Amino acid sequence: ASVTMINAGTVTGTNNTEGPNIACILAFEVKKGEEVIIKTGISAVDEAGAAGNLAAEVPGWDFSDAVAKAQQEWQKRLSVIRAESSDSALLRVFYTALYHTMIAPNLYTDSDGRYRGTDREVHNAEGFTNYTVFSLWDTYRAAHPLFTVTVPELVPDFVNTMLAIRDQQGKLPVWSLAGNETNCMIGYHAVPVIADAIHKKITGFDYEKALDAAIHSASIDFRGLDHYRKFGYIPSELENESVAKTMEYAIDDWCIAQMASDLGRSDITEEYLSRSQNYRNLFDTSVMFVRGRMSDGTWRPDFDPLYSHHTRSDFTEGNGWQYTWLAPHDVEGLISLFGSREMFLHRLDSLFRVPEEVRGENASHDISGLIGKYAHGNEPSHHIAYLFSMAGAPEKTESIVRRIMSEMYTDRPDGICGNEDCGQMSAWYVFSAMGFYPVNPADGRFILGSPVLDRVTVEVAGGKSFTLVAEGNSPGRVNVSACFLNGRKLDRNYITYDEIMAGGELRFVMK
Repeated sequence: ASVTMINAGTVTGTNNTEGPNIACILAFEVKKGEEVIIKTGISAVDEAGAAGNLAAEVPGWDFSDAVAKAQQEWQKRLSVIRAESSDSALLRVFYTALYHTMIAPNLYTDSDGRYRGTDREVHNAEGFTNYTVFSLWDTYRAAHPLFTVTVPELVPDFVNTMLAIRDQQGKLPVWSLAGNETNCMIGYHAVPVIADAIHKKITGFDYEKALDAAIHSASIDFRGLDHYRKFGYIPSELENESVAKTMEYAIDDWCIAQMASDLGRSDITEEYLSRSQNYRNLFDTSVMFVRGRMSDGTWRPDFDPLYSHHTRSDFTEGNGWQYTWLAPHDVEGLISLFGSREMFLHRLDSLFRVPEEVRGENASHDISGLIGKYAHGNEPSHHIAYLFSMAGAPEKTESIVRRIMSEMYTDRPDGICGNEDCGQMSAWYVFSAMGFYPVNPADGRFILGSPVLDRVTVEVAGGKSFTLVAEGNSPGRVNVSACFLNGRKLDRNYITYDEIMAGGELRFVMK
């Protein structure tokens, strides 16, 4: 065997080298039928950490045994939901989606508890396991709410990681990648994740410290937050992506209000409930879209709800058609802005019916998976189909979610209509295939839709299970005539987290 080390494109002539751009060529003399087995340890801390991880995780040289153990672990993880359907392709789509939701966040702690923080220093994870890859602009919407059902035991680790990141970098994570803060995307979306955990009474982290961290992230001068606090919105001429940032900040502020309410802090609750209404300041009733507004209160001229620019726009990876509906924390308030429930439903229906079109010389390529102007391939649209039900038209929710599942997810290699974004695209499918979705990502409620699976059993804590049954389900019977929770007819369009985790049965009668 021979070893060739390359540093920045140059052969070093040694067996050891350091640098940011190195490569290693290993050459072996092998006979036909012989195998070369290599084990590699990795660590973000040091070489000793890498060696320790290798010894702890793969102590032997039995490749078949390592494969079998990996398969057993995945089988255990994926068995948390047992799905049944006569359509094998549908099952492949569902379990591919469930698998995708389990790829991130990633373990980022050595076997001895050490990890490298966002401050680049080495820390010891005291009382928790450190993780990384938090694509929060995407995953706060459904992936993290799904984790509270499928892996609730990991949620305290995720939150404690976020609180440790706040200690290290001075704010909660925005988009954590390989232990680094990328500051990618917008919002302070660690807040909904933490608020959801508190509201669901998940323990294992300091609630008061979490509230303090959330308030701090909402109080710094970062990406237009100073303008947001001053004007009640972000003026278009003062900050790029002003409308999207205002909308997302309002969601996070509602979550802070809920955290404060859960902890008995009424003064903070009222302040942030008021801030959560800021999205209304960008809704123009004359055109019934959210749009850019100037610091003098006038509307930004030449508004085109179809216009998109990937880097210079009032919107983030979207346009007025998609962002007008982004108030999942205040759906009744959003409905009121349209003047009536009927007008709201009319405009919502038109979102899916108008011709597919996006305008702009550098329109965002993330606007994909189009049905009309609805863009399922990007996250700001993910709750929209369920708004029909919340406005009193559940049959429209049922029909459109089944269409989205059928058209935007397949078992082919290109079987997803947009960027997976660390499990969010698939989390939407996992929830929707079971028949419900967390429109508000932190209030513990799941809005009912139309299950595509015939039967689903979710293993929950304490050895209990929650079963969903779609009675009479078929591709031609997508609407729901009635729902029964533990044998009693449900007179509302949602179930709660507590009802799921208590175990039982939700039966949909399809028509």
